[in-house]
Amino acid sequence: MLKNKIHVATLILFMGCFAIHHISYGQFSSSTYSSLGIGVFNNSGLTQNQGMGGMGVSFGNSYSINHVNPAVSVKNGAFGFQAAFNYNKLTAATELSSEDLDGGGLSYVAMSFPLIPRKFTMGIGLNQLTGVDYNITVNSPVVNTDLVSNNTIVGTGGLSQVYLQSGFQIYKNLSLGIEGAYTFGSTIRTNQLNLLDADLNAVGISSEYYERLTYSDVVFKGGIYYAQPLGNQQYLNVGAIYQVFGDVNGREFAKMAESGQASIPNSVGDVIADNISGSVFIPAKLGYGVTYEKINKFAVGVEAQFQDFSSYQAFNASSPSENMGKAYKISLGGQYIPNAFSLESLLSRSTIRAGIEYERLPFQVNQNNVDDIGINFGTSIPIYSLSLLNLALKAGTRGTINDGLVRENYIKVSLGLSINDNSWFYKKVFE
Repeated sequence: MLKNKIHVATLILFMGCFAIHHISYGQFSSSTYSSLGIGVFNNSGLTQNQGMGGMGVSFGNSYSINHVNPAVSVKNGAFGFQAAFNYNKLTAATELSSEDLDGGGLSYVAMSFPLIPRKFTMGIGLNQLTGVDYNITVNSPVVNTDLVSNNTIVGTGGLSQVYLQSGFQIYKNLSLGIEGAYTFGSTIRTNQLNLLDADLNAVGISSEYYERLTYSDVVFKGGIYYAQPLGNQQYLNVGAIYQVFGDVNGREFAKMAESGQASIPNSVGDVIADNISGSVFIPAKLGYGVTYEKINKFAVGVEAQFQDFSSYQAFNASSPSENMGKAYKISLGGQYIPNAFSLESLLSRSTIRAGIEYERLPFQVNQNNVDDIGINFGTSIPIYSLSLLNLALKAGTRGTINDGLVRENYIKVSLGLSINDNSWFYKKVFE
């Protein structure tokens, strides 16, 4: 019976990996600012983390998988499977115009196996690391003519991770965690140039620049978690993570040709880079936080993450990028359960979450920093036995319309499912 369950779980994981790669790749964040660097990073964790402002470094529970801090995964006392869909709606505005965008798809798949409950846990999954999704149109006059150059720049893609993590207790209430992730994906950028006359009719042949950067490498993350008992089922939880990226290897293909032909390797055109090997340097990330918790009642905490992108180097660049700087994120959030043991009210057993997320993005545009602030809400509703329906909503804004920047007002929705089963790993299985 156990063997059959493992086969089913493995099949679910691979189906999820396939779905994410082909359906929702790069869709978790549509943003003009994803044209910079390697895209917009996903620092907010899974659905239950997102409902608390992205908190997860210092907090977790038995029935929610923690991808933010692998050391917290020791709290998983039951087998867990999680998956979620997301939907994003965004309004991008400049001083002159605005445009509405939306999109969504399957965002992650994760599983947790408590090999020795509360002491040794393994986890596997697939998650998005960065997202690239933008469409920019620039019109400018051609000097000494009455023509206008029309540039349409489109970017898609991002990086995903297939990860294997482990959390293990080394002392009472103290645990460590480690995660190894195979990081892969591609970013595609096209720049289509058209010449227009005074009546905005096309003149001559339009051209296109096509660039595809494909990445694959292994990165690591370590975590530590300590729960200090305060009596009466109350704890002060402290956690920290350190994620090492370094040089992420990849290949570059770039070509100039007529519109519609540049992405075809054997078509007529000028190949600028033919699958040239190289790398992009991504700085390490540090995170830490503290949470005050009363088991099965409430939790409130504050966390921070830091990443110095002033050392970021684009693909095969010889020096750091000038338009990148220090990035950080601060989360303040909590959750509340009215009555975890109520037999009469489903809502009383549900978890209610809220949080505030402030993030300084690494991008610097016209010597301006780009800030992102959002308000988060979420809930987990029991649906059967130990399983949960998870929901998170974030309303936020990033950037400004001043100094040639773009202001993006957005709403993000994550709808997920947690399937938990404590019959998978009884102690007798290992005796």
